[in-house]
Amino acid sequence: MTDSNVRPKDMERITTPALAKAFIDEQIKAMKEQIGDGKVILALSGGVDSSVVAALLIKAIGKNLTCVHVNHGLLRKGEPEQVVKVFRDEMDANLVYVDAVDRFLDKLKDVSDPEKKRKIIGAEFIKVFEEEARKVEGVRFLAQGTIYPDILESNGVKAHHNVGGMPEDFDFELVEPVKLLFKDEVRVVGKELGLPDNMVYRQPFPGPGLGVRCTGAITRDRLEAVRESDAILREEFAKAGLEGKVWQYFTVVPDYRSTGVKDGKRLWDWPVIIRAVNTKDAMTATVEEVPWPLLNKITQRILTEVKGVNRVLYDLSPKPCATIEWE
Repeated sequence: MTDSNVRPKDMERITTPALAKAFIDEQIKAMKEQIGDGKVILALSGGVDSSVVAALLIKAIGKNLTCVHVNHGLLRKGEPEQVVKVFRDEMDANLVYVDAVDRFLDKLKDVSDPEKKRKIIGAEFIKVFEEEARKVEGVRFLAQGTIYPDILESNGVKAHHNVGGMPEDFDFELVEPVKLLFKDEVRVVGKELGLPDNMVYRQPFPGPGLGVRCTGAITRDRLEAVRESDAILREEFAKAGLEGKVWQYFTVVPDYRSTGVKDGKRLWDWPVIIRAVNTKDAMTATVEEVPWPLLNKITQRILTEVKGVNRVLYDLSPKPCATIEWE
């Protein structure tokens, strides 16, 4: 008897549209057999893994899938809107959008310890998702975007980070159609399913979202400075042809201020720190050598367009000794 969590040694890597199409057809058939006329619920973050699972299930069971997108206020600019546009408007998915921004930010008020922030965000997400799941009658299946590295890194026992810890009384049966795929294969499948490139090739994004890039105790104004400066960085990297060539890039706004001056008036504002790194396995990372004219353009835009900021810094620290994220 074979272990369903072990990738067969002779399994061909999905590298082409034809192989992706064959995988899609195979998984749609398998999910129809598993689910029948049952109902499925999925936490849809907008990342590539959950998005591909959602797109597969929409093809397989249509409206019997309920996607729950929780906006906790820690997503990047435009991401909640994109999830609604792609899945509700374009794919006609049964999508539940939950605006939980105030709920999460109120819970995080005055919490500066990074681990406490992570635990609050994770626990509150589970509570919100549980509340929405209880509103849907007759749900018997829980879909998850588990991929093969998740299984390998957890010795075959993976509670997916999005919904791990659901109450036992749900007694859901798992639906995990991409659990034997590596991330690059998931992207090929996503492309074949017609998902937009900026969703398929989305950069690695931490579970707590911008919560770990607004270091220290999160405030709404500083969180907005992270979101806006990150959007400028991503936009300018895309224009410069660096999108997809640099592994990960983002901004951090730490919880300290420095003096500055603007229009002859003294300022007491935050710095924005730019981080851009390349890596193969995330165990080590090198710093991207961004051309000075591009850095200068990004700096000028951030200082002009982002409220409450008076400095832009570039993080030159490789991993090790620094980690990729700041918290």
